[in-house]
Amino acid sequence: MKRLKALWLCSILVIMLSGCGQQEEKMQNGSYTAQMSDYSHGWREFVTITVKNAEIVSVQYNAENESGFIKSWDNAYMKNMKTVMGTYPNEYTRYYAAQIMGQSELPDIDVLSGASTSGGNFEKLSKVVIEQALKGDSQVVYVKSE
Repeated sequence: MKRLKALWLCSILVIMLSGCGQQEEKMQNGSYTAQMSDYSHGWREFVTITVKNAEIVSVQYNAENESGFIKSWDNAYMKNMKTVMGTYPNEYTRYYAAQIMGQSELPDIDVLSGASTSGGNFEKLSKVVIEQALKGDSQVVYVKSE
């Protein structure tokens, strides 16, 4: 009888302790966007992710001007920046976006030479959209420049 009682108490203890463990937060399905609150040199950067089954399945990172024109579409800007910096928006936006594609949490971002300011902004924006995805909050979030 003592043995049965001890077994019963151990079973209760195991059940109680298993309920005390923290559940891992997972991103909620949906699309999430964060953008810089200010324009820098006429452009405002943004990141939009789409999450399915707690994993990022789509990433768009770019910048737009006040009229909504996308920075990576600006061929004159591309030619000038490529000559001066060694990279250009259509290249570095894809480079940064690829780093979080397929992820379930924010990895360390490898910053590309010639686009380090954008790399820092991408990291800030990505952190915010992932936080939004964890909460399931699809409102656009504006991130202050430092």
